Amino acid sequence: MTKLPHIGNRASDVEMYLTTSLRRLQLDYVDLYLIHVPFGFVPDNTGENPAKNADGSFVLDDTDHLAVWKAMEQQVDSGHARSIGVSNFNISQLEKIVGAARICPATLQVELHAYLQQPELRACCSKLGIPLTAYSPLGSPGAKLHFQQKYNFQYPENNAPDLLEHPLVKQIGNIHGKSPAQVLLRHLVQQGIIVIPKSADPKRIKENGQIFDFELTPEEMLQLGGLDLGENGRIINFMFWKGVEKHPEYPFKQQESI
Repeated sequence: MTKLPHIGNRASDVEMYLTTSLRRLQLDYVDLYLIHVPFGFVPDNTGENPAKNADGSFVLDDTDHLAVWKAMEQQVDSGHARSIGVSNFNISQLEKIVGAARICPATLQVELHAYLQQPELRACCSKLGIPLTAYSPLGSPGAKLHFQQKYNFQYPENNAPDLLEHPLVKQIGNIHGKSPAQVLLRHLVQQGIIVIPKSADPKRIKENGQIFDFELTPEEMLQLGGLDLGENGRIINFMFWKGVEKHPEYPFKQQESI
């Protein structure tokens, strides 16, 4: 799997960026090619990073979803991608793609975890028959530090919640003899959501796959469902890319004060 980057959201660049990825991966095709985000930036002279304005904000690019999607479909036709999908699209953006698609998105990949459960988006995907893939299913405990270091971006307090230490999650884990991570993953998988947890620890990678030998009770599912904070639970809002919220296709509602 690879993604069309935010500086490649133009129909004319879809094939170029995929060809570059295939060369770097030393592959003839990928199983899945995703549009990473629904907004685009103008690339700098290197073609590797976004161009910036004098104030440090990223230079916004026009983004035509339907034209980009047609170019994505051509990558399936050419054999460079077996399937194509989208990531970080909202409901209206997804419905627009599906309404005009010759090849329907194979998945929608979004941030989804106990603090950001996105019931409306999940219902939309179910109606459209599009599998939903959850990235950051453990709540991205390392996200705050990562974005601070990479982008010199300061997250507001309490905007990077640590679900792994939540008393309810730990309590349910103790009942089943499972780790908090296993409880959080099971909560999503039990609802038919694909999860892609991320870890560099071999022990945790193995542990993340050991979630099919237990089942959460209906009461436990309701309790975990009650942790949803709506938009206030979102961690990956892309605000570390200065000026992104001014793009017409920025997909998220502004967070409310809590």
